[in-house]
Amino acid sequence: MTKGILGRKIGMTQLFNEQGELLPVTVIEAEPNVVLQKKTVESDGYDAIQLGFLDKSESRTNKPEKGHADKANTTPKRFVREIRGVNSGEFEVGQEVSVDTFSEGDIVDITGTSKGKGFQGAIKRHNQARGPMSHGSRYHRGPGTMGPVDPAHVRKGKNLPGRMGGQTVTIQNLEIVKVDKERNLLLVKGNVPGPKKSFVTIKSAVKATK
Repeated sequence: MTKGILGRKIGMTQLFNEQGELLPVTVIEAEPNVVLQKKTVESDGYDAIQLGFLDKSESRTNKPEKGHADKANTTPKRFVREIRGVNSGEFEVGQEVSVDTFSEGDIVDITGTSKGKGFQGAIKRHNQARGPMSHGSRYHRGPGTMGPVDPAHVRKGKNLPGRMGGQTVTIQNLEIVKVDKERNLLLVKGNVPGPKKSFVTIKSAVKATK
């Protein structure tokens, strides 16, 4: 059954495992989440729970958000996401979900928003090769041919310069190296999408090898 929690990326560090290997780890702070809503097959067509993370200031909260949070006897939350595939019968609205939901060695998928890199060219954005930089070449870092003679227009999907980053990215099959319940921390092997202090969703891996 799927497990999940919402958190905030703190940064990266490294630690040694029992075999003496040095592991790069991402530190994720996951204060106890609150179950804001339950969804069931009977009422919604699928099983899920809606989690809220980190209190939101009252001045930034509208009435629907406040009413939704009041049903769970909690304050409005800054980051709200659904975790699908959960047995919603095991949870109650208003219940807290903490980091000990997961344990060391669990394999998870982590979703976040990638770092925004602004307007970039085709080489950085699409990993294209450049032309010669000398000997009279007049083609260096351009996007390449805009379309052969036959269609006489730029084909759909052409890799062109544009806004890069700032998209939802999921990294699969990351291993939880350590769970620190006292400080509400999860240490995950490897890197996680997004800048420091960005919100992430941690869920049981969908493609984990058994």
